[in-house]
Amino acid sequence: MSNTDLILVGGGLANTLIALRLAEIQPSLNVVMLEQAPDLGGRHTWSFHGSDLTAAEHEWIKPLITYNWGNTTVRFPELDRILPGSYHSITSEQLAQVADDKIGDRIWCDTSVFDTRPDGVTLADGTKISATAVIDGTGATSSPHLDVRFQKFVGWIVELESPHGLTDPIIMDATMIQDDGYRFFSTLPFSENILLIEETHYSDGPSIETERYGDEIARYATSEGWRIVDLLRTEEGVLPITLGGNIHAYWDEDPTPVARSGLRAALFHPSTGYSLPSAVALADKLATLEDWSAASVYHCTRQHSTALWQHTAFYRAMNRRLFLAAEPAQRRQIMQRLYGLDEGLIARFYAGQNTLFDKARILAGKPPAIKPAFQSVFSYNHQTSIAS
Repeated sequence: MSNTDLILVGGGLANTLIALRLAEIQPSLNVVMLEQAPDLGGRHTWSFHGSDLTAAEHEWIKPLITYNWGNTTVRFPELDRILPGSYHSITSEQLAQVADDKIGDRIWCDTSVFDTRPDGVTLADGTKISATAVIDGTGATSSPHLDVRFQKFVGWIVELESPHGLTDPIIMDATMIQDDGYRFFSTLPFSENILLIEETHYSDGPSIETERYGDEIARYATSEGWRIVDLLRTEEGVLPITLGGNIHAYWDEDPTPVARSGLRAALFHPSTGYSLPSAVALADKLATLEDWSAASVYHCTRQHSTALWQHTAFYRAMNRRLFLAAEPAQRRQIMQRLYGLDEGLIARFYAGQNTLFDKARILAGKPPAIKPAFQSVFSYNHQTSIAS
């Protein structure tokens, strides 16, 4: 395959979006995507707010969107609020189906990669494939150069005995007892009797007690008056929540300059963990490239990553406030205050586009249960910190 222009390692959201966008904008490129699992996308649901994307971005990802809603709801002990603004979800099944229809001949599933280089890969069976460039989209990796905490979740897609009565998603219900950090449930209505219910924790550690989370999801459904008759699918994940770090050292720790995408490139919202808007933006940026040399592709993805890191410094400061200045059980009060602010501010928060005035309003007032670490929130000095 000496005429391969681009190898995408990993068949997750980011690389699949890149492959689809290139097939549309630069169809003459010979692109191959390698995924070790039998199907693309794993078992995931990716969601985003309508205001997270531009009109042009909405247009080209429209075939991937599985569900659309007009509003969202948040629930806290002292706040129950409907937030206007569209909300959308893409399921891994829909992602895989669209990709198979449009670029099926470019997808190699059940293909494990042993080694990745700027100009090729070695498969687990020893086969070597050369290419002009390679992009590594194999997910988040631990690094001494990123100071992270964790957003961990377990989700159940369930069929109910009778209609649930929801018209819009509950994106955050934090009215329950708090444990293992900030805890909440999310509920997405897929049909009149099918829901995705997720339990999420913003936690100091990455471990997930899958069985216990499942039990809690079942109890939550019961508390809402929903009787589960079938468990259709489960999903789980651990997403990084960044407090600071050195993005340049993170990129430099790999001695071979391989381009990256998605979580592997630290392309996600530091506070929410949402990665779809950044993945869409990178796919669009790559689609404008004329020079597909390994060096050019590497520079493009690295520059996109470091620019986003610098742009989102405020949200890492927010995360330090949440994790360093408040006791774990008190983090809910910080989030409750955030969701009581102006609707436009909240929309800009999700889009990572808050104004200076927004930021002042978000940080106004002291967090509850101040710890000695409070002073470190704004004098933060991670040993590798840069543009933190």
